[in-house]
Amino acid sequence: MDSEIFKAYDIRGKVGTQLNGAIVERIARAFTEWLPTKGPVAVGHDMRPDSVNLAESFIKGLIEQGRDVYDIGLVTSDMIYYAVGEWELAGGAVITASHNPGQDNGIKLYRDQVIAVGLDSGLAEIRDAAIADEFIMSDKSGTVSKREIIDEWIEHCLKFAPNLKPFHIAIDNGNGAAGAVLPHILPKLPITAETMYMEPDGTFPNHEANPSKLENLQDLITKIKSDKLDFGVAFDGDGDRAVLVDDLGRPVSGSDILTIGAKYFLEQQPGGVIVHEVRTSRSTQELVKKWGGTPIRTKAGRTNIAPAMREQGALFGGETSGHLFFRDNYYADSGLLASLVIMQAISDDGRKLSEIVDEYHLYPMIPETNYVVDNNDEKEKILEHLKQEFSDGQIDELDGVTVNYPYGWFNVRPSNTEPVLRLNAEATDQEHLDELVNRVKSIITNQS
Repeated sequence: MDSEIFKAYDIRGKVGTQLNGAIVERIARAFTEWLPTKGPVAVGHDMRPDSVNLAESFIKGLIEQGRDVYDIGLVTSDMIYYAVGEWELAGGAVITASHNPGQDNGIKLYRDQVIAVGLDSGLAEIRDAAIADEFIMSDKSGTVSKREIIDEWIEHCLKFAPNLKPFHIAIDNGNGAAGAVLPHILPKLPITAETMYMEPDGTFPNHEANPSKLENLQDLITKIKSDKLDFGVAFDGDGDRAVLVDDLGRPVSGSDILTIGAKYFLEQQPGGVIVHEVRTSRSTQELVKKWGGTPIRTKAGRTNIAPAMREQGALFGGETSGHLFFRDNYYADSGLLASLVIMQAISDDGRKLSEIVDEYHLYPMIPETNYVVDNNDEKEKILEHLKQEFSDGQIDELDGVTVNYPYGWFNVRPSNTEPVLRLNAEATDQEHLDELVNRVKSIITNQS
């Protein structure tokens, strides 16, 4: 078993070589032995060609260790999160590689109370046990029962958007898992949706199901412009993330979406806490304070944001990749809920999405830029060099290296899923932004 498949937030690897039925079964056995509480575990899967077989192997591993299983079939990842919380289960697992290419697959794990299992919260122990392949044999097998979730999931989601306006929008599903639920909820909404690539297909015949990449939004942008639509929504492969494109065909940044959501929830419950991560725009933080809320900053990643929200009792939180987390959804993220909440916020505001974004987007900001750096030692050298070069700024190392100046800031952090350093930067004007980015870029590229 290749230990490299155990990432910071979940498990991902190449099908056949790094992930196969036998490996997944061992991971399942390690997971059920590690789980802190007794009781059933929910298992679901996405639409990748091998996901059904891998889910069956995972279920086999669970029942071999005496664990009862609810098999909920083809679902989005956020439906597993909901199942664990609503049904008060010991844990949940979904077979998915999210937005990764079709030759990849993976597993997202949750324990009781919808707590994500990452390397710092149990996955390292599960990894070590799975590699050792030594398990306590159960004196009896667990049971498997099919359980439907889609109707109650839709009912739950509809509560977040009680008074939508009759928008005319486009939806690009990217052949992802959200195509299994969207046909059931769209008829219940007062909107007209021009849908694209709705059929779940893990070979991704049209484009990657990764809406963070601009090239994967081009069909959606073209549709919005040609049909003069109100806005568009693109889902990632496992449906727990949504990206919006405004009426002018501009992708809306994760920070701006977080700001819009924060305003909506703070109007409902003034004085609440909003959790954000190190890459979030100063605009978001300043506006949350202006609206009477308290912004709390944390590391990126779902295994960091949700625990911070629980600790603070936060209303809402998110990261710039588009993952949004909701207190009333067991502090879990959801692409469907994100799109519904933002639609409700736009409905309540009364203006076009582009007009809202233009008001809230206070400073120029670059899109996240990746630099390939394969060697971890090289990554550390670059981060140290950045701290030396920018020692006149306010430096913190909550997540990578963040340097703040009165006129702007930047963050460089190693990716937890790819061999890259990620750069984010923002400034009060374009001139300062260009200068800051060029200085950082020269250090990264000269040393990498």
